Order: sequence, then structure tokens, then C-alpha cells
Amino acid sequence: MLVARCSLLVSLGLPLPAACAELPEIPLAVKGHKLTVEVAADDEVRMQGLMHRRVLPESRGMLFVFREVERHAMWMMNTYIPLSVAFLDERGVIINIEDMKPHTQDTHPAAKPAKYALEVNQGWFGKRGVKPGMKVEGLERAPPAK
Repeated sequence: MLVARCSLLVSLGLPLPAACAELPEIPLAVKGHKLTVEVAADDEVRMQGLMHRRVLPESRGMLFVFREVERHAMWMMNTYIPLSVAFLDERGVIINIEDMKPHTQDTHPAAKPAKYALEVNQGWFGKRGVKPGMKVEGLERAPPAK
């Protein structure tokens, strides 16, 4: 859907929204395990997230950077991939981790106010022994929220 919309805008010579642009990527690490994440730092990209994607490589994910530190929540509408989300405070400390089922509208909230949400393939955190209280390294590389 997004690809079709972006293609239509290009064909009409109209400006592309942020969601059509290639997203910035940064390396992160937690408990010595590395991953590369796309950064969703503006409203349009945060709303789109990983919707409509069919595959997410094993050590890849998406980092949502929020303007405000609050109890954000995620959902899985139009998302095909089972995901796990970790909510992080401003220092990168994991607050809570939630597993999310594809194509559901259940909300998965942060247990406390969060600055970031990190989505990866479901089970990525568990397979590596990553738990709440651990710190995600590399967040300083993320662009600020818009």
C-alpha cells in the first residue's frame, strides 16, 4: 500500500512524504548482541512502522523515537510479522517487553513512561536472554523525534 502510494506520488510529480523516503539506520547493541534498526522519528513514519512488510531479517528492527516521554502503546494492524517490542526510558534501559501477534488491534503499552520503542522479530529478546532492566546501547546515534 505505501509503495503504491509513493509510486503514484512520484508519477504525478508530487512531493513525497517522509514515509516514502529511505529511513535512517543505526547500529544498536544489548547484552553484546548487535542489531541494525531503521529509525522512525516522525509521526508519519511512526504510524506506518513495520506495517505491510512480509519479512524482517533476524538482526534487524525498527526504533521508534518519541517526542514526549509517556506511556506509549503499540499495535499490529496491517502488520504481517510477529514482533516483540521493548519500551525504553531516556537512558535506554528496557522498561518492559511485549510479544505482539500479527493483524491484531490489541494495544501493547509501556509499563512506565518511555522515550523509545524497539521492535524486532518475536522471540529475539528471549533467545538472547534480554530482559527488563538491561540497557540498549547506541541510542545517541538516533535522530531526534520530530
